[in-house]
Amino acid sequence: MSTEPKAWEGVLARIEERLVDGRLRPGDHLPPERTLAAEFGVARSSVREAVRVLEAMGLIRTQTGSGPTSGAIIIARPLGGMQALMRLQVAASGFPVADVVSTRLLLESSVAGELAERGSEVDLDEAHQLLDAMDDPALTAAEFLALDAQFHLALAEAAGNAVVATMMAGLRSSIEGYVLAGAARLPEWEAMAARLRTEHRAVMAAIADGDAAGARTRIHDHISGYYRDAAPASAVTAPSPSVSPSTDAR
Repeated sequence: MSTEPKAWEGVLARIEERLVDGRLRPGDHLPPERTLAAEFGVARSSVREAVRVLEAMGLIRTQTGSGPTSGAIIIARPLGGMQALMRLQVAASGFPVADVVSTRLLLESSVAGELAERGSEVDLDEAHQLLDAMDDPALTAAEFLALDAQFHLALAEAAGNAVVATMMAGLRSSIEGYVLAGAARLPEWEAMAARLRTEHRAVMAAIADGDAAGARTRIHDHISGYYRDAAPASAVTAPSPSVSPSTDAR
């Protein structure tokens, strides 16, 4: 199999380089698709794919229509070289879902426990706002799960460990991919959405109560339970981390 990079990967790398060095900043618009295709010497479809990946990474937001808010707008910058590498790996080939779930169990159990231990010193406003947004009954499954992924990332960022937050951000597109694919296999999405809302609130309640063991257990069960119920029939059990959810994985 060829190891030559795809054209869109080259576009992605060049745009990301501009984000890192400051030539593109939050609030800036990406040049039009046609302009980038001509500049980089690639087909417009390659630019389109790179833009799609950048949006999945949470670095840009695209708006249709016309006017100052239309097109692709930069909303964030890469956090560092490791995040860029991990995001590219996820976008280019994808990690096995079981590996992603196992990694989430390790990272997020630790995050939840640490947040509970630190109590009032952590800022969870963004996480609460995302929970409120997920209460909207008009959300599609894709919209709900995008907010869900951002909620989990917000918890990691609130914990203040830059490495963990970077790893979670790097895995985001892979996480959104498997949870959305799982949603399509569920017989009743609305029932699952209601369950996920309840589980999110339970995690936050344990954190607010300073119950570190409870917070670790609840987020572990939340992640593994969805994987178990929404996985293909061939995946009969959820992966387990190498530590107990009641043990701090730091």
